[in-house]
Amino acid sequence: MPCAIEVSSVTKRFGQVTALDNVSFSVAAGEMFFLLGPSGCGKTTLLRILAGLEKPDSGTIRFDGKDILALPPHQRGAPMVFQNYALWPHLNVRENIAFGLVERRISRSEIAAKVGEVLRLVELDGLENRMPGQLSGGQQQRVVLARALVLNPRIILLDEPLSNLDARLRVEMRDEIGKLHARSDITFVYVTHDQTEALSLADRMAVLSAGKVSAIGPARELYHRPPNLFSAEFLGEANILPGHVVMTEHGVVTVKTALGEWEAHSTSERMLLSGTAVTCLVRPENVGLADQIGRPANHFDAEIKSVRMNGATVTVVLDANGVALKATLLNRVGSDLAPGSKAIWAASFDDTVVIA
Repeated sequence: MPCAIEVSSVTKRFGQVTALDNVSFSVAAGEMFFLLGPSGCGKTTLLRILAGLEKPDSGTIRFDGKDILALPPHQRGAPMVFQNYALWPHLNVRENIAFGLVERRISRSEIAAKVGEVLRLVELDGLENRMPGQLSGGQQQRVVLARALVLNPRIILLDEPLSNLDARLRVEMRDEIGKLHARSDITFVYVTHDQTEALSLADRMAVLSAGKVSAIGPARELYHRPPNLFSAEFLGEANILPGHVVMTEHGVVTVKTALGEWEAHSTSERMLLSGTAVTCLVRPENVGLADQIGRPANHFDAEIKSVRMNGATVTVVLDANGVALKATLLNRVGSDLAPGSKAIWAASFDDTVVIA
């Protein structure tokens, strides 16, 4: 697949603060690519550099093989969707969407055709005469997306576009953005700190930490086989169990832990020698009662400290020989569990990984 965006060795400083430190990655044409990380990690600065709103101190950025750092924002073909909507309050929906086309001096008939097309695409046809103040938050965000789409861009940059919406609308708009991307050949670069958004939408993602790329890859791979502890803990809840390597054989690593010897898969490309300090990682949804997990599995005795219902699931906090672990179970499975009870639990071997 051709490369839409190439970021090479980009560094950006603000005074004594290094916002981006030698960042490199590429985005395939038509990909939904996420920049994910905590506040202050540099993801929004990177997006603003892609948009042309900031300049890097060093490094290169290419769109479709062309160096674009000298181009102003309006010549890059990569409009930005902001989290605060930034709609013109005195213009109606149609006029807001058409604004960029009017600036390009396109004919009225062509503007009308393009605006009508994107109104249908974002399902706002019939609302073109409403003012921004008459729209819901979700509808306003659709207008912002339509304003970007009407320019027929190669790339769309999204800066936490759902952060101002309530929980229900975030889910709805997340699905809508996914549908819009699927119906187009546009490359989306999406900044968020919300792991759920990223994991549900991303083809690939880059996890940033303190201005550096901590991990990069397909969403499913980074969640299930994270290459380091930072990405493991940032991309969801994680049971972390330190230990040291006993042996490695046929890709299976035996680790001595506080709960006995555990077997796991390694995320390291190097051979893990006996005695190497490592960490076992298993997600709470891969921990369960031993008789339900089955074999092969890593078994341990534990006492239930608390049970919290989340709706369709329950979160069970366990005390296993002084080690705190969590299990996420379907509500019907965990409905009879009570604090103080003891049982044999297990962590699925297939979903237990070793991070060196």
